[in-house]
Amino acid sequence: MHKLLQWLDERLPVSATYKRHIGQYPAPKNFNFWYLFGSLSLLVLVNQLLTGIWLTMSYVPTVEGAFASIEYIMRDVQYGWLLRYMHSTGASAFFFVVYLHMFRGLLYGSYQKPRELLWVFGMVIFLVLMMEAFMGYLLPWGQMSYWGAQVIISLFGAIPVIGDDLALWIRGDYIVSGATLNRFFALHAIGLPLILVVLVFLHLIALHEVGSNNPDGIEIKKQKDDDGWPLDGIPFHPYYTVKDLLGITVFLLIFCYLIFFMPQGGGLLLENQNFAAADPLNTPDHITPVWYFTPFYAMLRAIPDKLGGMVVMAMAVAVLFLMPWLDRCKVKSIRYRSWWHKVNLLQFAGCFIALGVIGLMQETAVLKALARLLTVGYFGFFIALWLYSKNEPTKPLPNRVTFK
Repeated sequence: MHKLLQWLDERLPVSATYKRHIGQYPAPKNFNFWYLFGSLSLLVLVNQLLTGIWLTMSYVPTVEGAFASIEYIMRDVQYGWLLRYMHSTGASAFFFVVYLHMFRGLLYGSYQKPRELLWVFGMVIFLVLMMEAFMGYLLPWGQMSYWGAQVIISLFGAIPVIGDDLALWIRGDYIVSGATLNRFFALHAIGLPLILVVLVFLHLIALHEVGSNNPDGIEIKKQKDDDGWPLDGIPFHPYYTVKDLLGITVFLLIFCYLIFFMPQGGGLLLENQNFAAADPLNTPDHITPVWYFTPFYAMLRAIPDKLGGMVVMAMAVAVLFLMPWLDRCKVKSIRYRSWWHKVNLLQFAGCFIALGVIGLMQETAVLKALARLLTVGYFGFFIALWLYSKNEPTKPLPNRVTFK
């Protein structure tokens, strides 16, 4: 084995890559629970890629065969039902851990210098993930899949001048049809996963170049021993690989419980309407997207103008890209920042969750008014952050990382 490894190292930097990114990567020794969700994101990505490959072996991307092929997978393919539920539940799990991973970045200022590019890569991953999920949502060719795609694609028609042509180009037809299904399948199964894998690779390379942030927001590279090793750093392996294994075990227990006992998740993971084949002549009474899109959908519905709603929804994602430049505070971690920053971040998280709940419900005048108020709160977080962060009073930072 030693000779084989030596032979490989002479032709491919296997040992050097392992040491740089795992074995001798200096991770801050005060990582807490919030730092688990990055590893879980990678785990769920692998699950989605592997189960997706197996599902494509039996899936038929045609209007006549798509829904029937899903039934075939569920009923006749050996363990097909398990693969399908792993994939559908994995989609929700992916967004759940990614949202928490992003919130951890907001908590501890992981978007600030020198990690601006790392944050931007992460946000591009989030955007591509949304596209991947949307295109995959059409593939079962159920009622909610069909009409959800119809509603979202029609929004592009509201763009002045190019809107109608853009919607036509996305659909490949004047209505959502087999042409739409084919191109969505190609992008969902091949195009976007390739982009996603490349972006994740760049995200990890950027992370290991600048180093990981920590709950104190202190750069551990500033204080090193005589050998050049950070005083507050420990090797990622075995310390955090073992710690992550514990977290992964707990996550898999919950994940398996959902797969085997609650695969529909009360209609959140798989809607009841999607167990009926798509019918262009029968519009469902209440069209809603999957839960992870509902905060942005609630913002869209809150604006009476179609174009205005689309602009607000797009801006809700775009403004996240600007976080490294909107936050002008020199202190990263929420532990040492002002009480009003903590309140601002708390109301932001509350607005996002409440918008998600409203997006699942049938629209009423009261809910529309509430959604408008919450949308103001969502964008108010970024405006307020830019205004107060430059002169924000902060607590003194410790010289070394702490354990709290």
